[in-house]
Amino acid sequence: MDAHLIVLGLTWFVVFLFSTTLHEAGHAFAAWRLGDPTAYEGGQVSLNPLPHIRREPFGMILVPLISFAFTHGSWMMGWASAPYDPSWAHHYPKRAGLMAMAGPAANLTLALFAGTMLRIGLATRAFRLPGPDELDFTQVVVGNGGWTNGTVTPLSILFMLNLLLFVFNLLPLPPLDGSAILPMFLSDSANQRYQEILHMPMLSMIGLLVSWQVFPYLFGPVYGLALRTLYLGMLY
Repeated sequence: MDAHLIVLGLTWFVVFLFSTTLHEAGHAFAAWRLGDPTAYEGGQVSLNPLPHIRREPFGMILVPLISFAFTHGSWMMGWASAPYDPSWAHHYPKRAGLMAMAGPAANLTLALFAGTMLRIGLATRAFRLPGPDELDFTQVVVGNGGWTNGTVTPLSILFMLNLLLFVFNLLPLPPLDGSAILPMFLSDSANQRYQEILHMPMLSMIGLLVSWQVFPYLFGPVYGLALRTLYLGMLY
């Protein structure tokens, strides 16, 4: 493994840890403020990744590193989770929906922050637009030499990864956050039936398989719109 790939892997891993930690801390904080202290008591209302890693060491360490190695440095995937009280979520579906929205909202915030930094870099000519053979997930802009070359990769990954996490987690399929947001818009009787269906065995596995199939068709237009917005008014 060459030095470039090691540095890229470390960059990916730091951004991944930060993004997933903020996502789960968002869930935990929202649940705590809305009446469920489960995650708060577990120490997950925190930007320290260690409580989150202790809960999901496989999804936050092992799988990300293995996925990076198997994709030869082009991708890193994994997961994390925050505990909550199912009875609280059942009795307060709107509060549970707000808790579910907090995670994707954290990812959207990070994507907007990274996008703003990239846009400022383009406007000040610290960065430039990538050529057709330069654009990829880890380089949505290109540095103009010096310190800027080391900045574009973490900002690009932060932008793209959090945009992806925001869209993916909003899919209304279990176990994704979108499936917990849907009850906010259902009547009590419809929510009761929905919860019964939601807890059927194997439904989460089916939901993930369907999500992986559907997601590329949904993310493609979002990705294109994000880049057009980022590059708006910029010329080569």
